[in-house]
Amino acid sequence: MIINTNPGASMAARILGESSSALQKSLSRLSSGSKIASPSDDAAGTAVAMKFTAQINRTQAARDNVGNAIAFSQTQDGFLDKIGSALDRMSELAMLAQDETKTNQDRTLYEKEFDKLDNYIASMRGKNFNGVSLFNAASSLTVTVGADGTSTSIAAVNLAGSGDFIGTLNAAYTSVANTASAAAALTHVTNAISMLAQHRADVGANMSRLEAESSTLSVLKDNLSSARSRIADVDVAQESANFARQQILVQSGTAMLAQANVLPQSALRLIG
Repeated sequence: MIINTNPGASMAARILGESSSALQKSLSRLSSGSKIASPSDDAAGTAVAMKFTAQINRTQAARDNVGNAIAFSQTQDGFLDKIGSALDRMSELAMLAQDETKTNQDRTLYEKEFDKLDNYIASMRGKNFNGVSLFNAASSLTVTVGADGTSTSIAAVNLAGSGDFIGTLNAAYTSVANTASAAAALTHVTNAISMLAQHRADVGANMSRLEAESSTLSVLKDNLSSARSRIADVDVAQESANFARQQILVQSGTAMLAQANVLPQSALRLIG
């Protein structure tokens, strides 16, 4: 029996320290919801989770880019739809102006509305979306659709092009003030309607492609989030059981340390 050294107490203190440390980690995991309370808990998992987090954020940014591009295309289509309505009315006016039962004075009244509608269509060239021109792009637009910087091109709508329908209307038609000019105007307007139909088809195809990309990015983000969760997020049920176990070990270790500290006192009986 010895007094200076108490191996039992030393061992109990060491085990109690380990149990207390494990209890603190378990408490940290439960309070934060993270399985990795410290990089030392899972060094490789920390690195992988960090890369997943960055990729998830980039994927969301790409999805936001695609969403803005969809809004851009929807705005284009909204204006093109209104232009289509104006062209429909202009073609109707050109037909009415060819009625032989009307005088040129009557046709002058048609021409006033025809001119206003043509000016309205021409003004569409200046429309923009957040400072970006909607209808003056000379080449396709590039949209980033991937977390790695992958991009896709969407067809541009150039209403100012020399071969486009605004150029056709402004350069070719004269008026609907008489039957001959009304017939010529009708030809140009119907050609413009065909060109507009092509533009709307391009914009519709752009929206379809972008919506598919947005859906793909949403699925990718969900899968990446699930993968990261399996690495970094704590299983509350499992960790709660571990927390209870560590609590019992700490309480038991504390009691045993107290008992180990009492044992050397038995030597006093031999001395006494």
